[in-house]
Amino acid sequence: MSKEEKYFKGTFNSEGVLVDVDISWPENFNFAYDVVDETADEDPGKKALVWCNTTGEEHIFTFADIRDESNRIANVFLKAGITKGDKVMVVLRRHYEYWFVAMALCKIGAVMIPVTHMLTAADFQYRLGFTHVRAIVVTPLGDTAGTLSKALEQTGYKPLLWSIEEGVTGFRNLTEEMKNESACLERIETRATDHMLMYFTSGTTGYPKGVVHDHTYPLSHIVTAKYWQQAEDGGLHFTVAETGWAKASWGKLYGQWFVGSAIMVFDFDNFDPCQLANVINRYGVTSFCAPPTVYRYLVRKGVPEMPSLKHASTAGEFLSPDIFNRFKDRTGLTLHEGYGQTETALIAAAYKGQKAIDGSMGQPSPMYTVRLVDSENNEVPRGEIGEIVLVPRNGRKPLGVFCTYLDNEELYKNVWRGGVYHTGDSAWQDENGAIWFHGRFDDIIKSGGFRIGPYEIENVMINHPAVFQCAVIGVPDQLRGQSIKAFVILKHGTEPTKELEKEIKDFCNSRLAEYKWVRQIEFVDEFPTTISGKIRKVALREKS
Repeated sequence: MSKEEKYFKGTFNSEGVLVDVDISWPENFNFAYDVVDETADEDPGKKALVWCNTTGEEHIFTFADIRDESNRIANVFLKAGITKGDKVMVVLRRHYEYWFVAMALCKIGAVMIPVTHMLTAADFQYRLGFTHVRAIVVTPLGDTAGTLSKALEQTGYKPLLWSIEEGVTGFRNLTEEMKNESACLERIETRATDHMLMYFTSGTTGYPKGVVHDHTYPLSHIVTAKYWQQAEDGGLHFTVAETGWAKASWGKLYGQWFVGSAIMVFDFDNFDPCQLANVINRYGVTSFCAPPTVYRYLVRKGVPEMPSLKHASTAGEFLSPDIFNRFKDRTGLTLHEGYGQTETALIAAAYKGQKAIDGSMGQPSPMYTVRLVDSENNEVPRGEIGEIVLVPRNGRKPLGVFCTYLDNEELYKNVWRGGVYHTGDSAWQDENGAIWFHGRFDDIIKSGGFRIGPYEIENVMINHPAVFQCAVIGVPDQLRGQSIKAFVILKHGTEPTKELEKEIKDFCNSRLAEYKWVRQIEFVDEFPTTISGKIRKVALREKS
């Protein structure tokens, strides 16, 4: 029996579609003990994780393996002095050790902060200064450890440092240390309301915000995995996501293990659609989820036959009808779109048993009361554009919605103004209740599945000696969904040239993580502004 049945009760209509949910849990609920370890105790040979990389290395782990390896790492951390409530940054790309570390920290009650290995030294410096982490676990590959070390020198912080697989100067070797530890661990009591996980999410007017979730968060992804991604007990689910992003929690960990599905992990650096399809076929992947960018590349290269695949889903950005239809024509599978945020679980989707309509985000989640409202919090009629908000039921914060923004209670209160959670996304609802995305009320850019705040790029670009003022927006891109464009006003006496355009791009891109790279620059004499002098980025988008 899959573990979701212990906590989840669904109500279905006459057509078998989920229409309401009842999820309950004990006060001390802890995913690592109550789902992973219990599954391991009841069925130790049950497959949990299938991992491979581009060089042909392969590892298959059972739930018993995950239990034992996470216990060993927990013991390493405990001996080093890491305790409940400590923050630990994890930079492990798609290495299988990520799953061991994640469960170890969950058992200890430490707060895991996953981040991408693509961060620059400045990115790390900000995150370190913001979180004051107790420890960091880092990949030995590439320049990540060196980049992090530079950031640590700048901040003066001295957290505990581990790398995996091989020794890295200045970092303890977690792989070696865990070999000497016991695979047994006495349960450490945590509360369901304790902080468990924190992701950084980009904002429009400042640096990324720290989004904090508690131990109930995994429960919210039962609906994500079973009724949107349609992962199944004994199946193999594959979500394309790096562990530094919240999408990994959506598709590579919690919900899938709740429903008894193994997780497929392909550890790669550069995306190759042919390799991706080969992995799906070699291991018999049964359900697949990826951002539209991945489907664009698959279609562009020619979608191969994937006979084991039963279901495919997508989220993160706009999916064109052409890609939707060509993928269906080739595979017979209708792409089920979904929508949610780092701050929430799945808010809307084409759920199991529902018809997926190209371009629509699907129906509101049965887990949430979803409304579209105007600026006064009044619900708008069907067909009219409003902001997507979540309304609490019985006065309780909806399951899966974050606890707080780290050290920013004012911002947290603002998104909960009027007693509802404001997503900042606008949409309209058709006569059948399906939700159609319209746009952000702010200026967040979504490129290649990444969420990017323009401020992070503008703050770098303004330091170029020729730049007087700049404004960054997202513009349509056939492959990425959006690419990054900067409008630049040059300092007096500076002439716009192709050479200068390239110089500014190189200046910025050498200081930015690759997913934030500036692709286009347009020189202008002035910006459209509001009466108060704020740049009207909506006008810049219309111009582009």
